[in-house]
Amino acid sequence: MQNAAVPELAHTHARPLHWIATATAMAGVVALAGFLTPDAATASQTAAPGAGAPLTTVAAPDPGTVTYPLDCGNVGTVVEKQATGDLDGDGVPETVAVVHCKAGGGTPPHGVYVLTRPALKGAPPRLVATLLDPEDRRTVTDFAVHDGVVAATLLGYSSDDVPRFRPDVRQDVKWRWRGGKFVRSTGAAARGV
Repeated sequence: MQNAAVPELAHTHARPLHWIATATAMAGVVALAGFLTPDAATASQTAAPGAGAPLTTVAAPDPGTVTYPLDCGNVGTVVEKQATGDLDGDGVPETVAVVHCKAGGGTPPHGVYVLTRPALKGAPPRLVATLLDPEDRRTVTDFAVHDGVVAATLLGYSSDDVPRFRPDVRQDVKWRWRGGKFVRSTGAAARGV
């Protein structure tokens, strides 16, 4: 049997013109791919099915722009703590503010208030709930909003004989939106704080 010689094929030898043609073709493909990319996403995020309302990008209410129902005379109020979260499942964040009267000394009682967006554009946020009334004579320590629950540790007094600088009652509380209102649940009160 005789060996047949196979003629050299042109594409088996790379020449400069071959590489220029390949590079030009690749550049064309990349440029075309850039023109064919989808538009930027404009849809809003939604929660998993059954997990509540769609998420939004609405800013939470600013607690520094609200007049609180505290009788502080002419000393004014202080927003000591604040946290935000969607408390009622409508996809819009509320702000929870821990507020007290400005005091030169001592520990004034706290109020805990829920704020929501204003009814009219440009108006201050609306105060829609009082979770803790300052008349209860409690102060708030640990405080957070997580998964629609407002959680706080309250310090208070077992009697009027206890000095105001030394609270002797501690209670962990939570508030959750249920049936159109905030429902408070409490842990056991602990003495000897």
